[in-house]
Amino acid sequence: MRYYAMMACVLITGACFAVESTAPAASTPDETANGIHLFNGKDLNGWYTYLKGRGRDVDPLKVFTVTDGSLRISGEEFGCVTSVNEFENYHLVMEFKWGELTHAGRKDKARDSGLLVHSTGEDGAYGGMWMYCIECQMIEGGTGDILVVGDDSEKFKATCPVAAEQSGGCYVFQPDGQPATLHAGRVNWFGRDPDWKDVIGFRGRQDVEKPLGEWNRYECIAEGNTLTVLLNGTVVNKCLEVQPHKGRIQIQSEGAELFVRRVDIIPLDSDNAGSSASQQ
Repeated sequence: MRYYAMMACVLITGACFAVESTAPAASTPDETANGIHLFNGKDLNGWYTYLKGRGRDVDPLKVFTVTDGSLRISGEEFGCVTSVNEFENYHLVMEFKWGELTHAGRKDKARDSGLLVHSTGEDGAYGGMWMYCIECQMIEGGTGDILVVGDDSEKFKATCPVAAEQSGGCYVFQPDGQPATLHAGRVNWFGRDPDWKDVIGFRGRQDVEKPLGEWNRYECIAEGNTLTVLLNGTVVNKCLEVQPHKGRIQIQSEGAELFVRRVDIIPLDSDNAGSSASQQ
């Protein structure tokens, strides 16, 4: 999600609603003993595309293609690929890397995309591009930020432990910080550079993300109402409570070329659910 589109960070006090978690959605394209290969490396079975101004499964410019075992998202048009099924109470493991190409509107801006979880409602409800969701940000220098992408209502919120001081007008994740509840805006990952600039190739002093062209391991652990985000084995952000707590998975096309070679969903009742966070 673009940095400048989500600068406003709103703190609203009050109780968060506890939601009972249940088992993940049952059927997806390629199920294994330990989980689900949501991306099968061959095609977009189990996914559909949605592009701004075009709608569902209309992709004349081939923004989304599968080749050599990877999903290539060109970024040329804004939109996403969306899982057909909904999921909850899972450990998602995704492997991605940035490509070289950027496109009009963000040609000279930081490479940008996003992993959108708990996606609900209508396709394109947000800006004509994405479903309402909780976003695990993917942008150079800011991968690991958590954004509430909703309609500013009680239906969409996140409570995260944050530092006493904000950065760039937004909260910063701090594991032992005080809880803040947002209905819009973003919580920065703990090491986001306070001097971050929306320029192509940006690298922060504490960046956990690997350099351009190298594969990254991105993980989201959605356990009940909580959401934990890891990048290359490091916990970079966490929500103590999120609303909604289940939904579809979206991967954005947002002006930059992106390659994805793995999207696995591991149910948390699996014996292997807790082990993958430490694997490299």
